[in-house]
Amino acid sequence: MKVIEKVSLTIFSIIVLILSLLFCLILFNWIEINNISLVLQFIKSTQTATNISLVISVILILLASKCIFFPSYDKEKEEKSEGILLENESGKLLISIDTIENLVNSVVNEFSNVKTVNCKVKLDKQINNVIIDMNLIVANETIIKDLSLNLQNKIKDVIKRTTEIEVKEINIKIKNIENQKNNV
Repeated sequence: MKVIEKVSLTIFSIIVLILSLLFCLILFNWIEINNISLVLQFIKSTQTATNISLVISVILILLASKCIFFPSYDKEKEEKSEGILLENESGKLLISIDTIENLVNSVVNEFSNVKTVNCKVKLDKQINNVIIDMNLIVANETIIKDLSLNLQNKIKDVIKRTTEIEVKEINIKIKNIENQKNNV
């Protein structure tokens, strides 16, 4: 959360706390409503106090609207920073999405038929497995079915061997076939 959001949320919380306490004091008859009424009449009768109260009210409405309708977290950024947590008797290990994507890219780079790869990893934390979506540009004369099967098997094997994470599925989309130009 950004500093401005933290400060505004703190101010908003303090004001709500004060109003709640004031309401409780009125309900327990520790403060009379007439005293509150006098303060409100003063605010209403004085132009400066009215303007200050109006500005504070508008700020509170905007802060409340922002908190309700515009959450401060970035879901994609949150997902990128997360990973799969593995635990054993020695401790914990967090394997990030970036690590898995780098593993996939290193495996794909071993295949000379693949010219360009774009990889996205999705986590399923309940059962500690991943789904991999890949977009590829392959070389001309590539047998796509064989390439995709070899890629899927190799990626599953490497990820299982290096991280002990199961790969649920690997979805491959061939975006284009690159024509090789003969240099004469």
